[in-house]
Amino acid sequence: MAGRPKRSHNGGPPLDEYKGPPWGKGDPYIFLAWKAAHAKAWKAPSRDIMLMRMEKAGRLGLTYEEYTLEILERGHHLREEDTERIAAIKAARKRRRVRPLG
Repeated sequence: MAGRPKRSHNGGPPLDEYKGPPWGKGDPYIFLAWKAAHAKAWKAPSRDIMLMRMEKAGRLGLTYEEYTLEILERGHHLREEDTERIAAIKAARKRRRVRPLG
């Protein structure tokens, strides 16, 4: 039986260079459930839905992935009035960028 996960652990698969099975040292069922949930969440939507999201994301100054991730994580379709949340997404984008050395 696997030990209790750390407090900050989300139960997902390991992210390091582990040389064992893909599910790590834990339960393979959890790994397969996460894999299935990820595939279901990022399943390609219909062409019309994708075009609508791309248009809305462009109007808000976001990428398609950022807009879709907001829907998946929070269940909320962003509008022009959501200026604080849009600014937070753009600020996170700047923090994620890798700056060139030198």
